[in-house]
Amino acid sequence: MRIPFEVMVDQFEKVLLLRGMDGPSAKLSATLIAETSLEGVYTHGANRFCFYVKNIDDKVVDINARASRVDTFGALERWDGKQGPGNLNAHICMKRAIELAKGHTIGCVALANNSHWMRPGTYGLMAAEEDCIGILWTNTLPLMPAWGGKDAKVGNNPIVFAIPSKDGPVLVDAAMSQFSYGKMETYKREGRPLPFDGGFDKEGNPSRDAAAIMESRRPMPMGFWKGTSLSLALDLIAAALSGGMTTQAIGKEEVEKGVSQIFIAISLSNLPDREAIEEKIAASLADLKSSIPMDPSNPVRFPGEKRKTLREENLRDGIPMDERVWEKILEL
Repeated sequence: MRIPFEVMVDQFEKVLLLRGMDGPSAKLSATLIAETSLEGVYTHGANRFCFYVKNIDDKVVDINARASRVDTFGALERWDGKQGPGNLNAHICMKRAIELAKGHTIGCVALANNSHWMRPGTYGLMAAEEDCIGILWTNTLPLMPAWGGKDAKVGNNPIVFAIPSKDGPVLVDAAMSQFSYGKMETYKREGRPLPFDGGFDKEGNPSRDAAAIMESRRPMPMGFWKGTSLSLALDLIAAALSGGMTTQAIGKEEVEKGVSQIFIAISLSNLPDREAIEEKIAASLADLKSSIPMDPSNPVRFPGEKRKTLREENLRDGIPMDERVWEKILEL
């Protein structure tokens, strides 16, 4: 089925208002989630809304708490999320990182004690829209074994890079696992195999069965040993700069809470060779798009290029939704 964008926003907003969120916050939070699905990232938009509300109902998320600054070190600031709504806290911190970048060329906000931030690419796009490069990441619960291990010890710690360009932002939004848990949940619900091996089953065999991978908690790291190494580094940097918890410490909680996150913005407008930078970006993207495709009907695109087309299509026709998920949302 397809749901009009405005209907989706209104439904999310209604649910959040019923749980005591103030009006402006409910509107912003609902819009951020609906826009995620609008732009084709269904796994972290409407499909995650029930998870978000459950965390509110279970008091994992404090619906009234908001991130606040606790310390300043020049262009680096430490903030405390107080376990408030993750997407609202992330929005606040990315906005602040952009403000710092406008004044210092580079700005960094390190956030401790946040809840799940939903779609991280949202905050990278905030930076790109202000002519800033955005770099941000989070740690998570232990969701993935270190390379060579069987038990989950590292997070899948998503990272985002957003680069402004005249053809639209280049947007890389990637978990350190081959497939995010949100993506695997979708394949599991739809009963479809993953397009590539995504992890290992309980016997240690490579598998495309999302349900078996989620049960074993052995997703395949991106780049094999490189993925778990990068995941560990991101985790330690986030915890060190924010003064917050590491993945190891988060794993001692009953549920994922108190994650550490980094928001970096670099203002290209502050640099003297801004026009030359744009020319380099445009030339690189044009060269990439001139690649000879393996499938002639599927030309090579730069990361994030399809976002605008999907947004226009979903605004026109409505956002694709699994009927079972939408029914659960209506029941909230």
